[in-house]
Order: sequence, then C-alpha cells, then structure tokens
Amino acid sequence: MDYNQNDYNNDSLMDGEYKVIDQNYVAKYITKVYGWMFLALTITAAVAFFTVNNPTILSALIANPFIFFGLFLGQILLVGYLSLRIHKMSVGTATFVFLVYAALTGLTFSTILLRYSGATLMSAFGTTAVTFGIMSLIGYFTKQDLTSFGRIMLMALVGVIIASIVNIFLGSSMLYWIISYVGVAVFVGLIAYDTQKIKALALLDSEEARQKGAIMGALTLYLDFINLFLMLLRIFGRRD
Repeated sequence: MDYNQNDYNNDSLMDGEYKVIDQNYVAKYITKVYGWMFLALTITAAVAFFTVNNPTILSALIANPFIFFGLFLGQILLVGYLSLRIHKMSVGTATFVFLVYAALTGLTFSTILLRYSGATLMSAFGTTAVTFGIMSLIGYFTKQDLTSFGRIMLMALVGVIIASIVNIFLGSSMLYWIISYVGVAVFVGLIAYDTQKIKALALLDSEEARQKGAIMGALTLYLDFINLFLMLLRIFGRRD
C-alpha cells in the first residue's frame, strides 16, 4: 500500500512572503501542478503496462519478493528525500526525483494490478477520477479554511497505516474492510485539503519556491489519487 503522504505545509517552501492575490495567476499555477501530476500518472501507467507485457521483468518481480519490497522501499526513500530536501534541491533535481518515483510506482503497480479483473480496474479508475475531480473543485472554490479538517485527515491517515500494519499479522477480514472504507474517506478529504494548500503555494514570493511547490503539490495530489485508487480496488473486489 502506497501511503507516502506528506504535509508539505510545514516545509521551508512556505517561509516566504506572499504575493498579492491574483486569481488568474493562481488558476494557471494550479493547471501547472495538475499537469505535472497527470504526467506522473501517465509514466506510472506506461511503466506498469510495459512491465505486465514483459514476461522477463514481471516474472522477476513475482518470483523474487526482495526485488518488489526493494522497489517499494525505494519509493518511500525517494518521497522522504524529496520532502525533506526539497528546499536544498534545484528545481530540475526535484522534478527528476518525482518522475523517477512515478516510474518505480509503475513497476510495483504491475504486480498489484494482476490481482484484479479489467472491469474492476476500469470501475475503480473511473470512480477515482470522478471523485478526484469533484473534491479538487471543492478544495479550489471553497471559502472555508480546511487547515483543521486537513490535520484531522492526516491523523486519520496515520491510524489507517497503523491498522494496516497490524492487520498484516491479524488477517482480520472485518478490519480489512474497515481500513478500506475509512481509507477512501481519508483520501477523499485530503484531495480537497491539498488542493487548497496548493493555492497558497502559488502566492509564495520566490519564483524558485513556487516552482518547487508545484512539484511537491503534484506529488501530493499524485499520492492522493494513487491511494484512493488502491482503496477503491480493495472495495471493488479481487479477481477470483
């Protein structure tokens, strides 16, 4: 499970002064962020499709669990490195790390997607896309400050992660379904919260900080999308 969520609101990117609010500029900035996110999703999908159709790579991932968990660990380390070191990186380096992470996710996704039927995958993806779009619009247009709501969602996310780890050993089907439904609610809420936070990043005074903020914002929305998709896959069912 890809729970590499991060609260970039506390990053040094947010330390600069804010520009005068320009709604047209904010809209263009948000469009840029979503462009990076969709590029990352495209890379993930392309790598996953290539891997599924490459018996050599796929069999290596399935036959050797150390390779799979090594890739998963690499994903976690990349997200942590990007989140903690973003203020010291160049924009180009941050972009490269983000796109490498998306490619690694495609590799691990290839084995996960084999567990589900094509109909289930399409249903989960369609539901994720529609939900993501609606919650993004809510986060963008709402006048209410979602900071407190977002903190609650992040605490709930920690609970979901802990419960998921515990259930690896318990193997409880009831806990499995609770985690799945709560996980959907958490990531639905985080989409709105993270979208609102990205609007704040658009108003940073430094151009470099805004560019790095766009990468971190794209990463955060990417993680929201991926994790919501995975939770919905759990609910929609596995292939017999």
